[in-house]
Amino acid sequence: MEHLEIERKYLIRMPDAALLSSLPSSRIEQIYILTAENGRERIRCRETDGKKVFTHTAKKRLSDLTRIEIENEISAEEYRVFSLMKDPDRNVIRKTRYLHEYRNQVFEIDMFPFWEDRALMELELSSEDQAILLPPDIAVVRDVTAEKNYTNAAIARSIPYETL
Repeated sequence: MEHLEIERKYLIRMPDAALLSSLPSSRIEQIYILTAENGRERIRCRETDGKKVFTHTAKKRLSDLTRIEIENEISAEEYRVFSLMKDPDRNVIRKTRYLHEYRNQVFEIDMFPFWEDRALMELELSSEDQAILLPPDIAVVRDVTAEKNYTNAAIARSIPYETL
């Protein structure tokens, strides 16, 4: 299914463990695959409460905030076959995603095992100029929406270790 994905992304300090334990979460494995688009396609296994959902996604960038996203659910076997096309220059990403609802907005907090002091938080928007109310219990370091080093594709290639 094709749709516009408009989102903001923030580098945040590691959230409080008590807050995280109160939020719904999923474990995600994400693999970038080699295609004619050179790394703009991925497959993902998302496990929530023991149930796995597999998806194939292709994205085309329109602006720093907006992309055309084509995402389809696939079978476990299709996931296995696609995984054989893994981009050798990118690592498999494993992360835990927490959903944090604040003022009718659902923020996705992605925790990576290689970061102990930071995480990423995303918010899908209905338009590029939508007003955003950031949750006060999250310490935002900065907006990294336009910073290519904080895309999952770049993180899969090399993990940014700079200091906050």
